[in-house]
Amino acid sequence: MTYRLAEDMLAALAKTANGLDYEAHMALISPTVRVFGVPGFAVIGYDDWARQCRHEFAGKLLKSVRYEGLDIVSCTPGHVLFKTREIIEGTDGTVNDHGLEILIQQEADGLWRITQERLLSPEEVHFDRHRSSDGPP
Repeated sequence: MTYRLAEDMLAALAKTANGLDYEAHMALISPTVRVFGVPGFAVIGYDDWARQCRHEFAGKLLKSVRYEGLDIVSCTPGHVLFKTREIIEGTDGTVNDHGLEILIQQEADGLWRITQERLLSPEEVHFDRHRSSDGPP
């Protein structure tokens, strides 16, 4: 079940981003979200995320968003922490390919949303690729 929750979240993130569906995409993000590890920023919050998505979706700047691999780090009732690889291709030909650690949480309304994200360093991604099995336990 835990693995399925993470898979479903990644599928929903990709579907809403690829469909440029701003409202549905932002419904997957908690208003309390915090993103760490983005170069040049200490922390990114919900308003920053929303502004970036609004700009990218309205300008049709995304060619594709996909996720590869899934490694559950930990889970407790109401929380799942996992790592994945995110590949974002822009319509201008740029490709951003990076490791992510994502924390999803079941919020008071019963829906699962991203409450924290952390971009992984290249060293951490390299280490994880050599120890991860890419499948449900």
